[in-house]
Amino acid sequence: MQTIVIGAGVTGLSAALRLQEQGHKITIVARDFPSPFETTDAQISIDYASMWAGAHNRFILPRPGIADEERDHAMSLATFACMEDLAKRYPEAAITFMKGIEYFEAPSEEYRALTEQSARDFGFQDFRFLGRDELPDDKVKLGIEYRTWCVNPMVYCAFLLRRFVHAGGKTLVRTLRDEREALSIPGLGAAKLIVNCSGYGFGDKASFITRGQTCLVANECDATVTRQNADGSWSFSVPRNFHGGTIIGGTKEPDNWGSEPSSAVRETLLDTFAATYPSIRASEGGQLRVLRDIVGRRPTRKGGMRLEREDIGDGRAIIHAYGLGGRGFELSWGVAEGVIKLVNDPIKSKL
Repeated sequence: MQTIVIGAGVTGLSAALRLQEQGHKITIVARDFPSPFETTDAQISIDYASMWAGAHNRFILPRPGIADEERDHAMSLATFACMEDLAKRYPEAAITFMKGIEYFEAPSEEYRALTEQSARDFGFQDFRFLGRDELPDDKVKLGIEYRTWCVNPMVYCAFLLRRFVHAGGKTLVRTLRDEREALSIPGLGAAKLIVNCSGYGFGDKASFITRGQTCLVANECDATVTRQNADGSWSFSVPRNFHGGTIIGGTKEPDNWGSEPSSAVRETLLDTFAATYPSIRASEGGQLRVLRDIVGRRPTRKGGMRLEREDIGDGRAIIHAYGLGGRGFELSWGVAEGVIKLVNDPIKSKL
């Protein structure tokens, strides 16, 4: 089947590869494609969220009976399994498994109820509670550690794109105004399926941007660490392999379209994380050596991601898969499997 995938972020690339495995003849149509992080113009590509991601996996415990949260957790576990397989078979994919450490100043009910057994039931590997002497300060009430993964985003996305093209996939650089416009592109008019991985959707009133500022430092870090503060702010590190440094973050600013990084925010991010995890300074003689400030826009959606089939007549359908916010990498392979389910089951309209 001739199929168009709109968007070449991590969601679009993952979905395109899964569809390719099912025998689809895919053309990815996108404004942005993976390019070297070191030479990409941040102002031009600020909306290409995958470029500016950390990126790592941090499990989020679902609340009982909340279907969307349970779906997302299942997708994060599916993605974890795929990342583990890719890391074993393709070192060049830039996936690294390491310790994940989380500190909570005000843990939610789900985390307060967590036990070693329930953590295993949720899919955590090598899980343990941190002792009181392992917490950074008295404000932190709970600390946990488990096995997880990080990626160097553009190395990883370029790896996915190479696999896609090597298997016969086509690419086309275009800026589209809506999904159906793709059918007017010469050579693509016969497509029966469009997969909309555009990030924000096209005119979806539930979609909005969440600005994030982080800082890339040269320092090495032995774990991906996240601290959730009582006031709702957070501090984190995401180590990148392939000489990618470490991301220190970060902010969440809904509906803030500002594109310029703030030096004051950078200093706050660095000082806050170094106070929580002092060993980050060790690899650079006690300093944090800044390589780059990063500003990106996460494609967020009220009510969570849209993963839905829309039949548009004449035997054609659009599969919408967008609005993942900051969890694109964490859920990517699970979303790709969801796309396959919606393609193969015309009766099912939504996941």
